[in-house]
Amino acid sequence: MKHIICAALLAVSSFAASAKVDIQALEAYVYPNNSTASAALNFMPDGQTYLKLSADGKTIERYDIASGKAIATILDVSKTRGDRKLDRISDYSVSPDGSLLLVYKDKQQIYRRTFRAEYFIFDIRRNTLKPLSTAHPFQQSPVVSPDGRMVAFMAADNNIYIHKVDYGSEVAVTTDGQFNSIINGIPDWVYEEEFTTNRSMEWAPDNSMLCYLKYDESRVPAFSFTEYEGACDPKKQFALYTGEYTYKYPVAGEPNSKVTLHSYDVETRKTKQLDLPATDIEYIPRIHFGPTSAQLIVLTLNREQNRLDFYSVNPRSTVATQIHQEKSETWVRPEAYESVTYLDNEMVIFSDRTGWSHLYRLAYNGNELGALTSGEFDVTAFYGYSPEGAYYYQSTANGAINRVITKVNPRKKTAETVTPASGWASATFAPGGAYYVLSHSSATTVPVFSLVGSAKEKTLRTLETNADAAARFASAPKREFFTFSANGREFNAYLVKPADFNPSKKYPVIMSQYSGPGSQEVTNRWQIDWPQYFAQQGYVVACVDGLGTGGRGREFEQCVYKNLGYYETQSQNALLSYLRSQSWAAADRIGIYGWSFGGYESLMAASSGAPYAAAVAVAPVTSWRYYDTIYAERYMSTPAANAEGYDVSAPINRISSFNCPLLLMHGTADDNVHLSNTMELIARLLSANRMPQMLLFPNMNHSINGCNTRALVYARMLEFFNANLGK
Repeated sequence: MKHIICAALLAVSSFAASAKVDIQALEAYVYPNNSTASAALNFMPDGQTYLKLSADGKTIERYDIASGKAIATILDVSKTRGDRKLDRISDYSVSPDGSLLLVYKDKQQIYRRTFRAEYFIFDIRRNTLKPLSTAHPFQQSPVVSPDGRMVAFMAADNNIYIHKVDYGSEVAVTTDGQFNSIINGIPDWVYEEEFTTNRSMEWAPDNSMLCYLKYDESRVPAFSFTEYEGACDPKKQFALYTGEYTYKYPVAGEPNSKVTLHSYDVETRKTKQLDLPATDIEYIPRIHFGPTSAQLIVLTLNREQNRLDFYSVNPRSTVATQIHQEKSETWVRPEAYESVTYLDNEMVIFSDRTGWSHLYRLAYNGNELGALTSGEFDVTAFYGYSPEGAYYYQSTANGAINRVITKVNPRKKTAETVTPASGWASATFAPGGAYYVLSHSSATTVPVFSLVGSAKEKTLRTLETNADAAARFASAPKREFFTFSANGREFNAYLVKPADFNPSKKYPVIMSQYSGPGSQEVTNRWQIDWPQYFAQQGYVVACVDGLGTGGRGREFEQCVYKNLGYYETQSQNALLSYLRSQSWAAADRIGIYGWSFGGYESLMAASSGAPYAAAVAVAPVTSWRYYDTIYAERYMSTPAANAEGYDVSAPINRISSFNCPLLLMHGTADDNVHLSNTMELIARLLSANRMPQMLLFPNMNHSINGCNTRALVYARMLEFFNANLGK
């Protein structure tokens, strides 16, 4: 087969050329227009009622869970008492005791999970609405004390403040906060991104103390990217001279923030540093109080992230005791510290000690109380327990592409799967566990949300059918699942074919993948996106979950340790070989696409020597030396300990092996995978007289959202594949 060396102009795609793609028709299939409706209920602490914000943001109604009948309007912006009136609210949260609402407006996104907003305290009983703070107009990640009488928050100066609801007063907990230096109570960038958290402060159960983490990022190297005026939400201040955004971002091998644990005594206003006994603690991904104020549970990781320790810390005496440990020869799976559930008398934890992810009961003194689950499947979520003592969890018990919900009663030694055997089920439980909202979909059926009573597993009513989405996409091609074997492994995969597919014809194929550790793309749930539209344009879209992906146990996932890109590329090339053997596939017209880790793997596959006809990489990592400490080192160890692994896994070191047309797309304000990844790759390609195509999105972040830009990503990709796959 003739291989075409990348030789297109390094240029932004012209919109004259893009006219060949019907962008308006494509828009219907991509975010946000492909979204389906949800029916999540904002349950009140009583477990018997829930709240609902009106579509216009002006009222909040209270409903009875069992009947679904409205009980009362608890907030009407036109009728609140107080000096401040709001036209509408953006969203709200409920205090632990159910007496207050924290409502906010004017949300200002910071990174993926954090934002600032103007918050107000609404007292339900008194119908009063008051600003959370007048000294600090915008607040971040506020948290209400258990008794509803205090609210802690971080202000723009990186300090923690406590608002006393009864008195309307405010006290500073910290005073040393400083941008790009000291952060109090809120995670730094890498913690937020990789430990999936937006708050690092917790109230004691008796309201006496606030415990928090302090991040000293003064020694973390800074990263800067250019800001432009742009046209999507334009920044007028940069109309003539560009701006620059600088923040702390530790790349692999560089220093992280020094994180310390502190307690603040509300009565004495004294702060203590709570030291932990181990000397090699690098990360504190979570803190959470146990059932008493004398027991703060602190989870820590070493730099290699292969040892997770549970500490019980007394904030008053400062005594810290290790109560549990999880270890791994590779990495401790994130759910082991991100998904601990704190119940009244025990914790429920995840562990893959058997080779599969399962649930275990752990007493607060560290005594193990036994396994809740077992078998050759992964538990993927834990939901809590019902008044009858049944524990509910989600798992891959019916195959990795499906999710079922099972309830197990340890006392009765019974287990019952309460959802269909195939498809994708998930749940949200009301406090107390008497009710839950069940969501179920499949590749061919839209998500349906139902309210279920746990006592008899009886569906009380259907909350959302998504009939509109079902009608809109009734004729859209659906995913067809299949398996194939290669190198002694069986892989899960899917195809999306044109509606008029004719096996006697030859079709160009686009391989879509993400491939990141623990991820899954081949799932039996509703998902309408660009593949369905591309199939309508005459393509077959194929996807395989290769080695390193999730849902199939520890060994399948963690074989990629210290060697990212190698086994993933083997898996993609195995799918390529499978497709080339199919009579309906145009063997010399198969391309590959991916975004983020998928973009990285697209580059790895395109430089592997396999006969891809074209490759598209959106926001790709081009060397793990460029990516953040927590993610890169979790899977690769440090560059000092695994220099060869970093070198052989980097697309920037494989320039001579690229043998197909290449399209790169990236947002210039990507705070996650920096644009420099793409620029460094391009620099090396140009030095070897290889010229890829590129499209940049000014001021866009890693997701490339807003002002129709998501549709333009796929419109440009379609145009590129049309040109290079002979469409």
